[in-house]
Amino acid sequence: MEDILKILESGKSIEKIKILETLEQTDNPIILEKIILKLDDDSIQVRGEAFSSLLLNKNNILEILIKNLNSTSENIRGYTSLVLANRNETSSIPEIMKLVKDEYSIVRSCALGALGHLKAQEVEKIFLNSLSDSNIEVRKSGLQAIIELNISISEEQIKQILKEKDHEIKKMISKLRKSGPEGI
Repeated sequence: MEDILKILESGKSIEKIKILETLEQTDNPIILEKIILKLDDDSIQVRGEAFSSLLLNKNNILEILIKNLNSTSENIRGYTSLVLANRNETSSIPEIMKLVKDEYSIVRSCALGALGHLKAQEVEKIFLNSLSDSNIEVRKSGLQAIIELNISISEEQIKQILKEKDHEIKKMISKLRKSGPEGI
């Protein structure tokens, strides 16, 4: 175990990836914490492998994941919310909801994406409020959830978000209008 921890802490990216590939069924809390820390690694490949390892883990790691929604790292908070969503951990919805007001836009965006993926209908107001967030990626995440959950938005809200002059938002609004409920 010491070798694993040493590599995860200070190994080269390729070594970390090879170790992470072998840890998808661990239930050791010390190793799980180290895997979660890799969600904040400098290497995107290491972050991806850590994400995959947590996602594929069949053990009950819900508690340790939820605890890490309070990490000091914005990457860990955001990506952990996405891990929870992809594991379909609906019991984590109340904890993920707390992240939609995070100071970091990456965390807010991930939290909205997670809540949308979990089909958290009870947070419709959060999705609608996200359309006026200061960050465009957060607005896009909120809009994507609105589309996926078929939430009604007013024509005024549509006009407001279209002021962005963003190609991706225009495509999303077009999709919303085609598939949305009457009144959009």
